[in-house]
Amino acid sequence: MVRKMAKDQRHNRVETFVLAGSNGHNGQQWQTDGNNSRPPHPATANHVSRMARVASDVRHKCAAYVLALRPWSFSASLIPVALGSALAYKLDGSVDLVVLMVCAVAVLVVHGAGNLVNTYYDFSKGIDHKKSDDRTLVDKILAPQDVVMFGALLYSLGCLCATFLYFLSTLKLEHLALIYFGGLSSSFLYTGGIGLKYVALGDIVILITFGPLAVMFAHAVQVGYLSVLPLVYAVPLALNTEAILHSNNTRDMDSDKQAGIVTLAILIGPTLSYVLYNLLLFVPYVLFCILATRYTISMALPLLTLPMAFPLEKQFRSRCYAKIPQKTAKLNLLMGLFYVFGIILAPPGSLPLL
Repeated sequence: MVRKMAKDQRHNRVETFVLAGSNGHNGQQWQTDGNNSRPPHPATANHVSRMARVASDVRHKCAAYVLALRPWSFSASLIPVALGSALAYKLDGSVDLVVLMVCAVAVLVVHGAGNLVNTYYDFSKGIDHKKSDDRTLVDKILAPQDVVMFGALLYSLGCLCATFLYFLSTLKLEHLALIYFGGLSSSFLYTGGIGLKYVALGDIVILITFGPLAVMFAHAVQVGYLSVLPLVYAVPLALNTEAILHSNNTRDMDSDKQAGIVTLAILIGPTLSYVLYNLLLFVPYVLFCILATRYTISMALPLLTLPMAFPLEKQFRSRCYAKIPQKTAKLNLLMGLFYVFGIILAPPGSLPLL
């Protein structure tokens, strides 16, 4: 009985610990109950705080890289891939989803790398400024070397995807390399190297690369051979895609002049730029009307986006160019998707062949 009472007294007793400070003097007293709670160690708290800062820095860095890619423009590369694959499915009867995904990644990363090249060279030549649409380097969101390394990484990833396509597709190596590296070179030379954009040749590069070339590439890796047919079907989409670039160059005419570069918008002036923008915007709808009335009604699906085009024309005519490239890119995405659906829904044998 005496032992049991002594044991109970030990359990009910509150223990008092005397903590000695680092200077050797008696410090703070810490009382605990049976749970023996202790304050967090200072080193542990510092470690948690440091990890939180690192995680926050990583998130901000990733957001900066995504912003530098200009993701709003990716419809210009993804829709041609979808169009070429839809043509392969409708005219040849099958589509490989793995090839489609690898092809989409290859085209997308080359497009993103081209945007980074554009960002770097526009900043190096003093074209970008505080009022520019792309202020990645102007606002020091990223350092120039970060943009260069990220661009090189994306080009490398694109080449890796092209290697995969060689093993996944039956397309000849020389044909695959010709189309892929033609597109890669165009994305770099647009502002890198000789800088085709700066000598009024950028519009031609975009018209070819983000239209016929991308559609042909997506179609060829699916069917295993080159065909002229995708080039014809790419025309409406290519014209609308070129409208994105032309509206961007028209908006930037004053800053481009000050930087000493020449674009097509500068050469023809605001009035003819407005005329050209309307042609690029509305000619595709004329082509869709012809396809719908002569071949299959499913080709009328892109006409559903026509109401979106008139406000853009009005805004361009009033020379309020703010956000027009982004709005045109949104129109390009929706029109392209309806175009792809129109091809997929077309009855067998209704699509025109060369």
